[in-house]
Amino acid sequence: MWLALMCVGAHAWAGQVAGTVMQLSGPLMAKKADGKVKILAIKSEVEQGDTLLTEKETYALIKLIDNSEITLKPNTSFVIEQFSYTAEQPDGDHAVFSLLKGGLRSVTGLLGKRNKERFEMKTPAATIGIRGTTFIATVVPPATPSLPGPGPVRVSQPLAPGLYVQVLDGLIHVSNPAGSQVFSAGQFGFTPNFRQPPVVVPVNPGIKFMPPSAFNSSIGQTASNGTSGKSNIIDCEVR
Repeated sequence: MWLALMCVGAHAWAGQVAGTVMQLSGPLMAKKADGKVKILAIKSEVEQGDTLLTEKETYALIKLIDNSEITLKPNTSFVIEQFSYTAEQPDGDHAVFSLLKGGLRSVTGLLGKRNKERFEMKTPAATIGIRGTTFIATVVPPATPSLPGPGPVRVSQPLAPGLYVQVLDGLIHVSNPAGSQVFSAGQFGFTPNFRQPPVVVPVNPGIKFMPPSAFNSSIGQTASNGTSGKSNIIDCEVR
């Protein structure tokens, strides 16, 4: 009975429009709740229940219906589990995402400003909550050994597996069963898995986020050294 109710609930949320693709630098696919795969283009709608998949050269900017933004990095798998926003109904706000692998930049919209506690981004190592913010999250999966051959097995992975975060503005709260940590603007964080608490790391451990220059946003662009700066185009700045 419980499983049946869970399935009914999941399908009830699936299919509702959550946002629109605003910028693309390569192929972007959406795996629907029913298993069908759809190739997306600029101005394509994304829905609750979609798993968004970027290719190895693809950055994708998604604007959600509350004016928040999610910019996906290449080789990313990102699930819109639940997203509900109506300007006149704050009690109905819900934002639940899953970053399975890869990385993204998240810019808080109207939902996150009025109902911060209803935003949740799940990852394999921890869950991220917001305090009205702009942040980057990167999930590095376990290294995959190269094909067998003569000599030692080599892996090509610059970062240790786990969740990395960088806060560009505001605060985020990262938690898992082992502990929790608040990160503020300019800080970097890391946790390898659910068995170890998130910690502050003193310098950028190697997080890279360099979307094409055409990706104009209302926030500062991330520089190659991991610091933030103001964009030349500002749609609206709230103080």
